[in-house]
This record gives sequence, structure tokens and C-alpha cells, in this order.
Amino acid sequence: MTAASSPLFLGIDIGTTTIKAALVDLNGAVIGSASRAYPTSYVRPDWVEQNPLDWWRVTQAVLAELRSSAAFDRVAGIGVSSQAPSLVALDDDGVPVRPALIWMDRRAEPQCAELAAVYDQAEYLRRFGNRIDPFFVAPKIMWFRENEPDHFERTRWFVQINGYIVLRLTGEISLDDQHASLYALRAPGDDSWSEDALTVVGISASQLPPVSKAHEIVGAITAEIARLTGLPEGAPVVAGTVDSAASAIEVDALEPGSATEMTGTSTVLVLPSADPRAHQAFITMSSPQDGTWLTLAATVASGASLNWIRGVIAPAADYTALVETVSTSAPGAGGVIFVPHMMGERSPIWDTASRGTFTGMSLATTPADLARAVLEGTSFSVRHNLMVAAEAGIAPQALHSTGAPSLSDIWCQIKADVTDLPITRMESSVGAPYGDALLAAVGTGHADSLSSFGGGADRIDRVFTPDPELRSLYADLFDSYLELTRAVRSVHARMHGIPRKGNNE
Repeated sequence: MTAASSPLFLGIDIGTTTIKAALVDLNGAVIGSASRAYPTSYVRPDWVEQNPLDWWRVTQAVLAELRSSAAFDRVAGIGVSSQAPSLVALDDDGVPVRPALIWMDRRAEPQCAELAAVYDQAEYLRRFGNRIDPFFVAPKIMWFRENEPDHFERTRWFVQINGYIVLRLTGEISLDDQHASLYALRAPGDDSWSEDALTVVGISASQLPPVSKAHEIVGAITAEIARLTGLPEGAPVVAGTVDSAASAIEVDALEPGSATEMTGTSTVLVLPSADPRAHQAFITMSSPQDGTWLTLAATVASGASLNWIRGVIAPAADYTALVETVSTSAPGAGGVIFVPHMMGERSPIWDTASRGTFTGMSLATTPADLARAVLEGTSFSVRHNLMVAAEAGIAPQALHSTGAPSLSDIWCQIKADVTDLPITRMESSVGAPYGDALLAAVGTGHADSLSSFGGGADRIDRVFTPDPELRSLYADLFDSYLELTRAVRSVHARMHGIPRKGNNE
């Protein structure tokens, strides 16, 4: 089969700030890619929402742009991934009843206390594989039921973001196994929802979609969508997965012992294991690859912190120009340390009240020092998670880097130096959409396994090795980072109750 006649597989990823899509052929070549940003509403300091209609509007725009890369009539399968988890409430007609509460939203703290009154943290972790926390879907649903009863009564389905896009493409309700793990309403490896947990949350199993494996076909492109997008009518659509899992597929890092570092708005470490490793510091999720599980360690605001500092010190600069300025600041950022808890923090501390912190600034501190401190601080956060993972018996010897920031040589080198681990970057990496395309290839029978093409050695662009001369410096700075993180948490806890307006109030 020639490249010109090879079937193509479409991957679509609904990230936290950007929607990306890619066309991949059976040789693993990226035929074309496109991306566009969309808005987020920071309603209050801990309330973060998105409009599902924006996801669909921008998905259509991305597909229209991508269509110029190759004829869509060759598309033989589609996979969709997304940020996770979110509360997406739909009525009988599949119409959203309110804006979605995305993973970053922390408003359900009171509902977590209600859950903890029924199940203590240790029992909940043992039963459901994850801690009680506003990150997960269960307490979000409880907040929704208690605070917006009229909207709650109208809700027929609680889906995830990729499931909403699959619904628009196919007319079918679906939920993949990875997103299902993040509802925290069923035990790891259990195919059924926990009846007692559903009762506590206040919903029935009939409000949750049927759960499918990531590569299973759940629908097909409708005639209406074919006319709207140019995709072939009847083209199969698979269930899809969480964006971090799709990124791990791209770099072929789903086997135990491997590890992926995916950075976008947030950073997620994907650490595969042979069995579920429920741990209070981390997220437990099923894997798209049968027989393995994923431990996720997650920083809330890595790329988001870079975006924030750009707006503060160089709003007219693009990211490439901003990061290039970092080379004028020596390792250690002129003595400045940054803690990237700009929207609270997930693993390993799980603290909604924690906030971003700069320390060590002086009148000699430069904008480049601040930018470098952000890149180093987000890398310290990765090292913190790796340290706790090692204590739990998960100690990767290298990291595969994916996501747009992996294209930055400077940031990749800083990550390698700070973590003291080699960082491998793939050639022509597009991140999660590549993994989505491969899921579609497997689901339609065009590929035998998730390793059929992806992160093979022939696709490695570069390996960033730690600089041994910086090992001692960054070890000392990391100790200071940990000390700073611990020292300011009580201050942030007191400050958390002070009213502050979001950009929508």
C-alpha cells in the first residue's frame, strides 16, 4: 500500500486550553495537524468552568483547518481524548444544562467533607482506588445536586469531555474506561458502579454512560456530521481516553517501568504498573493497554504558570522568545525559587488553599530570572512527585516528554537537570492526538496493538541528559523548594478565606 493510498486515522484532543487534531497514516507518519485555543472562565479563585459549546465550535474549526492537509475521505477511524475529569451534565437531548466544571475546579471541598463522614480517606482509597478530593467527579456531582437542584433534575447523563465530542460526532452516549476510573465511584478492576457510593452521591447508575475500552468502536460519523465536516459518513469512532494516557501511547510508554511526562496547562506524570497502586498522593487510573494500570502524578499549573509570567513580564512576546531569555539567567535563577501552586495543587500534597510563591527576589532580579524560576519550579514539582513515587516503589530511570513544551530545548534540559533523569523527546511529536489516532487504528483492525507504531527508537528526536556539574546545585535548591513549600502552607491556609474576585465577577 502506497503512502498516498494508506488509510488515515484522525486523533482529536480537547486539552485544557487548546483543541488539537492530527492525521496519522499506517506508517506512523503525521500527515497534518492543527490546533486552536478556546476560553476558560475563572469564575472565582477555585471555580473553573468551560462551555461545552466552545469545545464543539473549536473542534469544527480545527477539523476545517486540518482538512486542507489531506483528503478526509481516507479517514478510516477517529479517536478522541480530553482533559479529565470534568462534570459535564446533559439533558435528554444531549444538550449541556450548565457550563462544565473542569478538573481544575475546587469548589466541592464541603462535599468532600460529607463523603469523608461516610467513608474515611483510608477506606475510600481502598474501595475506589483514589482519595476523596474535589478533583474527582463524585464530589462535583454532589456539589451540583446540592447547589443547583433545578439543573440537576434536568440532567439525564453525566459524561466526560471526549464523550461529549463523540456524542456530537455519532449521536451515541459513551464513556471510556480511563475516564470512568476518575469518577471514583467503582473499585479498580470492577465493571460495575458501587451502589452505596451512588446513593451517597445522589445519582443512579442509569445516569452514567456504558463503559467501553479505549479502542472499542462506540459509534460512527453521522450523515449530518459528514456534510458539516467532510468526514466520511459511517467512519467508526472509538471510545477514546484521557489525554495523559493518549500521550503515553504516542511515546509507547505503557509498559511497567516506563514513564511519560506530559506538559500543557498542567503536567502529568504517567507511571505504568502491572496492578493498581492506590496511593494517597497520586491518581489511580486504568490503562488503555490491557493488563496494566497507570499511576498519575499531577501538577496543576506548569504551562499555566509560564503563561501567567509571560503576561506579567512580557505580554507581547511569544513563548519561544520568552523561554529563550532564560538562557541569560544562570541555573538557580539568581537565587529565586518559585512554587507553582497557582491554583492550589494536586499531587503529592492535594491542597486547595496552597498558592504560588516567589522567594529570593532582590532589586537585582531580572525578568529572565523570574522566567527561569518558573521553569525550574515546575520541574521541582515533577521531582517532588518522583521522590514520593520512589518511596512507593515506582522509580523510573528516564522520562519521555510530550506536549508542546517538549519542543523547547531549554525547558527539556532544565527538567533533565532538576530531576537528574534523561528526558527523551520524540520527533514530530503532536502529543495526545497521535495516541488517539493509534487507538482508532487498533479499534478498526488496521493495527495489531498500541505498539504497532508510536514511540519506537526510530522516532526519537533527542535525549536530554542531566548535567553532572549541576547535580549538587539542584539537589540543594530542591531541598530549599521543599522547605519553602512546607513553610508557606499555613500562611496560604489563612489567606484562603479572604474574598477575591475572579474575572467573571
